[in-house]
Amino acid sequence: MAATAATPVTPTEPDPDRCVNEEESRGAEAEEVNTQQQTGPAAAVSHSRLSKLPLARIKALMKTDPDVSLASQESVFIIAKATELFVEMIAKDSLVYAQQGKRKTLQRKDLDNAIEAIDEFAFLEGTLD
Repeated sequence: MAATAATPVTPTEPDPDRCVNEEESRGAEAEEVNTQQQTGPAAAVSHSRLSKLPLARIKALMKTDPDVSLASQESVFIIAKATELFVEMIAKDSLVYAQQGKRKTLQRKDLDNAIEAIDEFAFLEGTLD
């Protein structure tokens, strides 16, 4: 019987173009499914991390409407995200007018200009008066 010599194996750098094996891809898919199907208190915690606005305050504001008696966590989160996107949109559009005036700070006149110029903000006309 011949003796075989063990050859040292040197670690190689991972190839970014290599295919992911089946076990790794199944693990990634399982994580995606788990994050998408969260419900209950764990989902509420993840919603609060995704929102920049305080969800409790938004829920309290929603309940000031006499037509709203109950508000689910999902509906509160959706309202919070919609509000964030709206504020971001009007701020970016107002920034264009501030930059035209060679300023970095938004002023009321920039908001007024954005509201007057963009049809999507027509419902806001006269609200800053």
